[in-house]
Amino acid sequence: MSEETTSGRVSKVGAADVHAGDMGQRYLAAGSRVAMRLWAAEEPTEGKPEAAREYETVGYVVTGRARLRAGDQTLDLGPGDSWVVPAGVSHTYEILEEFTAVEATSPPADQAGRDAPPA
Repeated sequence: MSEETTSGRVSKVGAADVHAGDMGQRYLAAGSRVAMRLWAAEEPTEGKPEAAREYETVGYVVTGRARLRAGDQTLDLGPGDSWVVPAGVSHTYEILEEFTAVEATSPPADQAGRDAPPA
């Protein structure tokens, strides 16, 4: 994870410095208010555990297909699509074919235990 950007200096996270989370995500650059993570080559699943997070998520599909379910909404996602999950909304993803996506979270998902796997 990069340093907070409050110092007024830019920072870089080199590929060798990226760390993995417990759910398969890789944490990329992070500032004090927003962070990026990568889901790379996620294998098809019948659905990840439903979760409501205290951060907002915006994402972009690089390759593959997934289905996002939140309440009575279902979004089919494919290459070039992007999405938003507001903070506090319970949702789940079903990976339909090997899936790679980049997400930004605000506040940063990997700080203060916000990204713990669902119980």
